[in-house]
Amino acid sequence: MGHDLVPSRQRKNAKSMRHAMTDAELKLWNELRAHRLMGMSFRRQLPIGPYIVDFACAAHRIIVEVDGSQHADADHLRSDEARSAYLSASGWTILRFWNDDVIRDIDNVCQHIVIVAGLAGAEVPGPSMEELVP
Repeated sequence: MGHDLVPSRQRKNAKSMRHAMTDAELKLWNELRAHRLMGMSFRRQLPIGPYIVDFACAAHRIIVEVDGSQHADADHLRSDEARSAYLSASGWTILRFWNDDVIRDIDNVCQHIVIVAGLAGAEVPGPSMEELVP
């Protein structure tokens, strides 16, 4: 998605959100960034349509949202449903995890993402022998 397709206000909001991540978002980002999870490329606080998603892997069309307790109230539930409907209609699979799940059980969160991506049992891509031998 090019910068010219994202309104500058939304781009600025996404940038500020990258600097104000929750503890749970930071913990998950440390597992996802730099292709650490099965070689998948994730971006954080990515604008998609009118929304800014927590994490997105374009190659697998997966969005990962990390939700705090405020998402359990009725207004947030309705808002999240509309958001998910829009993103699903755009071809994305949305995975939602509670902050507490990310903090307490990051391994299972990551395993679930890998399974949804269809990479369970796949070998983790790594450097070739040519890259390792000077």
